[in-house]
Amino acid sequence: MKKLIFILSIAALVSCNSGSNTGTNNSVEAQTLDQEDMQTKKSFYDFTVKDIDGKEVDLSQYKGQKVLVVNVASKCGYTPQYEDLQKLNEEYGDKIAILGFPANNFGGQEPGSNEEIKKFCTGNYGVTFPMFEKVSVKGVDKHPLYRWLSDKSQNGWNDQEPTWNFCKYYIDENGELKHFFQSAVNPMDEEIIKLIES
Repeated sequence: MKKLIFILSIAALVSCNSGSNTGTNNSVEAQTLDQEDMQTKKSFYDFTVKDIDGKEVDLSQYKGQKVLVVNVASKCGYTPQYEDLQKLNEEYGDKIAILGFPANNFGGQEPGSNEEIKKFCTGNYGVTFPMFEKVSVKGVDKHPLYRWLSDKSQNGWNDQEPTWNFCKYYIDENGELKHFFQSAVNPMDEEIIKLIES
């Protein structure tokens, strides 16, 4: 009888261990799949975002173009840069796409709705470059595009997230992030113009 109980105990133990190993394997497989998914998502063109009117925009439409991604705000000391962004768009729009992403992460300086932001930009600065819906550019709710822009495990080299409104990310014709510019760098700065003309 004791021998039978011993054998049954061993069988139960082996069964439990094999079950837990299967769970571990599944967990490892899931982690591997997540890592593979992140590793394949390295291009700017892999993202879809919503424009300021709520329409889906596949960023792959910018393949072959240089792009400047800017987090913008309506009540910031740098807000007049809208004028320079529009000037850049008018003078170099055939060579670079300027994409504006309103964000309220810094000093609550973009409190408006998408509709209010659109009205402000077009009414005050005549903005004609693409504007997108208000997003978060830092913190736990950071938009996936901004996660890619500010995480070197995804973009290849840069960990710098926006430090204030009107930070600028330059993406080349191959969808690769190449430069980060702080807010104080004017859109018409010589370094940006050189990148556009190169």
